[in-house]
Amino acid sequence: MEKRKVIIIGTAYPFRGGGISTYNERLARAYQERGDQVTIYTFSLQYPRFLFPGKTQYSTELPPADLNIKVAINSVNPFNWLKVGNEIRKLNCDLVIIRYWMPFMAPCLGTIARIIRRNKHSKVVAITDNIIPHEKMPGGTLLSKYFVNSCDGFIAMSRAVLNDLRKLDKSRPSQFSPHPLYDNFGEAITKTEAKKRLSLEESTRYILFFGFIREYKGLDLLIHSFADVRFRELNIKLLVAGEFYIDEKPYIELIEKLGLTDKIELHTNFIPNDAIVNYFCASEIVAQPYKEATQSGVTQISYHFDKPMITTNVGGLSEMVPHGKVGYVVEPDSDQIADALFKYFSEEKETEFVQNVIKEKKRFSWDILLKIIDSVAFGKVEGQ
Repeated sequence: MEKRKVIIIGTAYPFRGGGISTYNERLARAYQERGDQVTIYTFSLQYPRFLFPGKTQYSTELPPADLNIKVAINSVNPFNWLKVGNEIRKLNCDLVIIRYWMPFMAPCLGTIARIIRRNKHSKVVAITDNIIPHEKMPGGTLLSKYFVNSCDGFIAMSRAVLNDLRKLDKSRPSQFSPHPLYDNFGEAITKTEAKKRLSLEESTRYILFFGFIREYKGLDLLIHSFADVRFRELNIKLLVAGEFYIDEKPYIELIEKLGLTDKIELHTNFIPNDAIVNYFCASEIVAQPYKEATQSGVTQISYHFDKPMITTNVGGLSEMVPHGKVGYVVEPDSDQIADALFKYFSEEKETEFVQNVIKEKKRFSWDILLKIIDSVAFGKVEGQ
């Protein structure tokens, strides 16, 4: 296959690790491994401070030495969009991949894409996390339509998003490709070592809730489920790892009201990439009690570390977690979540599910994603 000049537009270092930046950097490495020339154009300003709910947008880690990252895009400055768009247009690269996750970014990314395509050579493909956002915003669908009309094709990471895309555009090529494996957080370590690093109890079994805490992720459902009387005599705790992106007070009050202070470990600062291994390896199962979702990178971290999962039947989550094989899929209901957790621990499902996870994760490769992107951008490619 001929080698290509590829540009990825989206969040990357110096913005701190999170689902989007981690994905974009891993995607760049996948292209480099194939022999392509890759540059990531990231933001100089991603969100105005008043729109960002976390403590800081910026990483404290060292920059990745193996990636060519250009800090260039100001999400709220139209003059910058023209400058960046024209700069990339003149590079005449073969493929531009734009990561799209929320309508706020549509004017910026859609304008840049339109300018790039004026060179009549670069193919612009969007990888779409969402088209209709979890947290509604005025004019969100119209903004997404503006962005969709600026691209040559689309990759949707869930069938729900693919359906949303096709409601806005039926003419451009679009394909579903599940979120590839997050295999860039190091090798697994033993539960004993992971618990030691986190100062957790060696004899306790842990359920992990991981990631930024937003209302739609359903942590309150998980807390309610954990108050089930069946768990009182079991040596099990809930480990919550991730920064609050909403007011934490109602969650703290709920834990206290339900008498769960001694059953829930809160590690609610931002979790850097080099510490992620500790949380997944210390835990026995990962819970994703989302009230709504399209897909989740947490699933792919779980697969990487061979962890069974309990997830809810919303968006594309059930596509990734075969029920009764690598975990359980339930409705976003605290009683159903409690039933699934109790079944998992009372029937000692860990060994069986881990073996199934190891088999199942083979279908989530970055090489498959690259072939699907090529198919959308250029039509049939070698090896297909």
